[in-house]
Amino acid sequence: MAARPNILIFMTDHQRGDTLAPDSSCITPNVDRFRTRAVDFASASCPAPHCCPSRATFFTGLYPSQHGVWNNVDVDNTLSRGLHDGVRTWSEDLRDAGYRLYFSGKWHVSASESPAGRGFELLHHTHRYAKYSHRPYAAEWARYSSSRIDEVDDPRGEGEIIRPGYRRYRQYGFDESPFGDQDVVRAAVDKLEKLDHEAEPWLLFVGPLGPHDPYNVPKRFYDLYSGVKLDLPVSAADRMADKPALYRRTRARYAQLEEREQLESLRHYLAFCSYEDHLFGQLLDSLERTGHTDDTLVLYCSDHGDYAGAHGLWAKGLPCFREAYDICFMLGGPGIVRPGRSTDALVGLHDWAPTILDICGINPGRSFPGRSLLPVLRDEEDHEPDYVFTQTNGNEIYGIQRAVWNRRWKYVFNSFDYDELYDLEADPHELVNLLHDSDPLAGPYAATVREFCTAMWRFAQAMEDSIANDYIMTALAPFGPGVAR
Repeated sequence: MAARPNILIFMTDHQRGDTLAPDSSCITPNVDRFRTRAVDFASASCPAPHCCPSRATFFTGLYPSQHGVWNNVDVDNTLSRGLHDGVRTWSEDLRDAGYRLYFSGKWHVSASESPAGRGFELLHHTHRYAKYSHRPYAAEWARYSSSRIDEVDDPRGEGEIIRPGYRRYRQYGFDESPFGDQDVVRAAVDKLEKLDHEAEPWLLFVGPLGPHDPYNVPKRFYDLYSGVKLDLPVSAADRMADKPALYRRTRARYAQLEEREQLESLRHYLAFCSYEDHLFGQLLDSLERTGHTDDTLVLYCSDHGDYAGAHGLWAKGLPCFREAYDICFMLGGPGIVRPGRSTDALVGLHDWAPTILDICGINPGRSFPGRSLLPVLRDEEDHEPDYVFTQTNGNEIYGIQRAVWNRRWKYVFNSFDYDELYDLEADPHELVNLLHDSDPLAGPYAATVREFCTAMWRFAQAMEDSIANDYIMTALAPFGPGVAR
């Protein structure tokens, strides 16, 4: 790996990692040309199925229980507004090492500070982080004074979901400039064109908001899928009778959409991913024009996934299925050994901080729960973890949930309902909850549940996760923290 390379980060929002797979139905010509000089981490995941905690993990290398961001920091009922005092970001390390840092797009790590406070020069603001102070309580209610509000007997339009007493929601449509993402990329390209080769190395973070729902896309990208036969996910018909009631309640919203509208939603979602690929291509073109391709490490990633029709769901939320945690993570540029390959190494957003600091030769003087991926980039032996862990306390609707999985089993602890266990080898689409009709303490899977509860509690203790409270009304795990002694 070249010493102190330039670094370009392109982080999308809501993009599932499998949309970048070579056999995906998603049309991504720019990712495909980038793939030839990159490593695709095809089994990458995020720590929480929401923007703020996942982005905070990306920038700090810490889990939510460590960095303090649990929810959407911009809503009035949030539990957390920003990072804990004393938490440091890798951008501060790079700044202190002489890197020039630039930021364009979505931040969503804190409602009280901007990226400027963490070492970045701001190139473009998006509306998602334009206001850093606490919004007044009345702001949530003001939406209802100027918006169309659904009534019970309202006719449902194309792609619409009727929610009596709430604002009208339409799942998909057309927009020639969704979320202003082109402006975000244009600001980044303008900066790239001015960066010289002789000064200190630079890092440019570009954060568009797509393919976030609603899936409103430029029509020419929707037209790319004309004549392309799309199928809903295998799990789309899952009624989730063996899963938590909250899952079914969420699914019921989307059940209003007919199968044709579900397929239209998928077509728009994939078109949105293609649009983001188009924007990514503008950055690659700029690197080529300016002669920066050979000295710039490029990361294409996303903050979390999107159900995209899996289990009859869309967007992201508490239903703890693979699709919500599956992220893009493709890293390419100088020093990559055997580029063009894909790896199923178990990696996550928490691995980025130790990786970037290792690549830049910076000793941060602190430890991380993740690992440097430099050995993988060099095609050397990698020591991946035995388990993958998640941490979420919900978003606007709260619910404490932790999940643990490896290549065979996935266990989900739901504080608000019964737990889940999936055999990922026999049931990769997570259709059969093995704990639905099984006693987790004495049934056929009791040993597996105990093993994964033990791993969960050991990780919780290491991450200083305060979920070990043993009050009788809240201590609901089948095996409590004592099994981890």
